[in-house]
Amino acid sequence: MSVGHGWHSALLAAYRMRWKRRRFLWRGLQARHALRVIADRTDQRATDSILCLSTVRNECRRLPYFLTHYRRLGVGHFLFVDNGSTDDTRAFLAEQPDVSLWITGASYKAARFGVDWLTWLQIRYGHGHWCLTADADELLVIPHMEHRGLGDLTAWLDAQGVPAFGAMMLDMYPNGPVAEQTYTVGDDPARTLNWFDGWGYTWERQLKYGNISIRGGPRQRLFFADCPDFAPHLHKVPLVRWNRRYAYASSTHIALPRRLNAVFDARSGMPTGIFLHTKFLDEIVDKSVTEKTRGEHFTHADRYDEYYDRLSENPTLWHSESERYQGWQHLETLGLMTRGNWSG
Repeated sequence: MSVGHGWHSALLAAYRMRWKRRRFLWRGLQARHALRVIADRTDQRATDSILCLSTVRNECRRLPYFLTHYRRLGVGHFLFVDNGSTDDTRAFLAEQPDVSLWITGASYKAARFGVDWLTWLQIRYGHGHWCLTADADELLVIPHMEHRGLGDLTAWLDAQGVPAFGAMMLDMYPNGPVAEQTYTVGDDPARTLNWFDGWGYTWERQLKYGNISIRGGPRQRLFFADCPDFAPHLHKVPLVRWNRRYAYASSTHIALPRRLNAVFDARSGMPTGIFLHTKFLDEIVDKSVTEKTRGEHFTHADRYDEYYDRLSENPTLWHSESERYQGWQHLETLGLMTRGNWSG
């Protein structure tokens, strides 16, 4: 390839990425019409508040600890979109003094799995703030968290001129059939789901978005062994110093502009974290039946019918080489996260 042709191709690729990002931002602007505000406390945000954004549906069991966990880490304000909950999720969130809440009955799938709704909130309220985007079943673990929080981490990232922080999603599970492990509301789910796969992950650099694709864990091992390309992506860019021109292209797996995705490059010395994924609480069996019927969680829902069927059979994800969760230092020893150059 000639130098001139390479330069032209790079320019064309950058142009296409800009237009893709603008389309996502336009979708976010349009998505605001689907949202109805229930509790707007955004005027209580401090200029340096770290914001947490999340789309939820029927998560009243997880939310008490979710809020406790992120308040301890240093989140200053939460922005939730409730997508048609039929339990007490909406009432619980509306009562929280540091929560702003919107509701919608629109299609989760048609809104790019809730990303369009959160894009609007990021445009409207997130500009200039560090924004953490997390599902109700994702609990962020960061280096030095026993004595440092998100404020310390983001201050260090700001000093380095780094606008984003990456985290690998780690599926947590119990020792035994998933539905037979009792969870008490308000407890740390990682006490019930205290095992994980410590090996078997693939890390693949993808040039299009400049990201590292990570796959593996118990879902690939048990449900997608014959078609690993269908296994869920585990890489995320959940924490970003937000600009109203930014957008997520695929959940929080990929962000635009591309430079935000350069968060798993060990050569940079940047720290990374872990999302403890607490999907496999005892309710997973009943939820799998419901979500298979709804068909709202995957682009090609038919590919995941067998996955939902097997989850509804109350499987055991634990095996003889499972690792017991012992904290962030253990995860770093296994190579799943790193403190990088952040001394904490």
